[in-house]
Amino acid sequence: MNPNDTQARAILQSIAKRAMLTRGLLPEFSPKALAQLDKIRAPASAEGVKARDARDLIWASIDNDDSLDLDQLTVAESLKDGRIKILVAVADVDALVKKGSAIDQQASHNTTSVYTAAQIFPMLPEKLSTNLTSLNLNEDRLAVVVEMVIGADGSLQDSDVYRALVRNHAKLAYNSVSAWLEGKIETPAEIAAVDALAENLRMQDHAAQSMKDHREKKGSLCLETIEAKPIFEGDSILDLRVEEKNRAKDIIENFMIEANGVTIRYLSSRRIPSIRRVVRVPKRWERIVQIAAERAFKLPKNPDSKALEMFLAMEKAADPLRFPDLSLIIIKLLGSGEYVAELPGEGATGHFGLAVKDYTHSTAPNRRYPDIITQRLLKAAIEDRSIPYTREELDDLAGNCTEKEDAANKVERQVGKSAAALLLESRIGEQFEAIVTGAAEKGTWVRILELPVEGMLKTGFEDVDVGDQIQVQLLSVDVEKGFIDFGKVGQKKR
Repeated sequence: MNPNDTQARAILQSIAKRAMLTRGLLPEFSPKALAQLDKIRAPASAEGVKARDARDLIWASIDNDDSLDLDQLTVAESLKDGRIKILVAVADVDALVKKGSAIDQQASHNTTSVYTAAQIFPMLPEKLSTNLTSLNLNEDRLAVVVEMVIGADGSLQDSDVYRALVRNHAKLAYNSVSAWLEGKIETPAEIAAVDALAENLRMQDHAAQSMKDHREKKGSLCLETIEAKPIFEGDSILDLRVEEKNRAKDIIENFMIEANGVTIRYLSSRRIPSIRRVVRVPKRWERIVQIAAERAFKLPKNPDSKALEMFLAMEKAADPLRFPDLSLIIIKLLGSGEYVAELPGEGATGHFGLAVKDYTHSTAPNRRYPDIITQRLLKAAIEDRSIPYTREELDDLAGNCTEKEDAANKVERQVGKSAAALLLESRIGEQFEAIVTGAAEKGTWVRILELPVEGMLKTGFEDVDVGDQIQVQLLSVDVEKGFIDFGKVGQKKR
């Protein structure tokens, strides 16, 4: 199959739909959900809702260039003594997607939008997620606002949560905002068109960087992974482009991490249960210690996020180009996250990678179902209403969200590998420098360094482990299954 085959997109879409069904995910909306959707004609009304009017604040969205499902807006206010008030407005999706409705039932099945190489399978119908429940430009929308006062040192000093009516005054994109913040381009027209927005964004950037520094001092891990996005020309796939972190992404990432912590503590203070996102004690800490030792760094015998962050920071400074490969290795050795239901007063497991005890998902309700659950719990807390879920329901939902998120990740990886296989099938027999990214009974995995592509090591895997650098030869690809197989041909390098 030629990688320039004009059927590439259709092939990947077909693969994606089959992968969804195989893993128990629904690629299409049910007739009942669509029938309910037909009856929804307008955004949720603020009439009769106890919500602050915050439309005059210079809210703006910052997201990917092609994002249409806008979940959050941000704005900053300068306070005394170097403090900055950060406000995050999260789309009130629950206002239209009611618990137990047909649309809600479908959303609770998949639990997440699935972003594959050739097609997005949204958790909510696009009429909602990109329109009526999206915080779209120049539209009034109901939102749940998380307000945070950040000290000059980046620490959280005060917070509040409330409902509000908001208005998006500028739809911005990560890449252009970041390039502007770094002085690489002139002020984007979208920023220049709104009075005081440029100054506000610089304030947000300053706050985000101080928050990031504060978290890293506490042991939050500065991990960077390589995310490859297929580049199409029409229906032909031409290349894989790496999505890189930048200053604008740092703004949103740091604000959302802090907002999620505020959310969980707000619920806990009102004796309301929550669904937390946790990463437990690293499953292969001993291998992380060994990898650090191979780089002349001694980690303690027991898991220690501060020590690991120190090691990662040194490695990033020493070899920034290869740091994403080390990050991927550490992420796999840490183990995957999961959702757990928790009652107030129970011992929080926490999130090892973020060095926090209080963490949930609450800021992307158009894309993730746990965020809708958390939003319903928050609104009950704000309005002093009865809790909308039993503990048993939350336990079941947490387990299902973990299972389905894992399934969605596997679908995305499979289709991504199918896209990579389309690019590589004409290069069978060629040799590549590679790094071992996974080693377990079910198989050994390598990532080649020339392209952001991972595959299975079929031969020569007996004496290698995660983190080893080796020479491999491309043996075969299977576009349909997303299989990319390599054989070891060179000696490992430490």
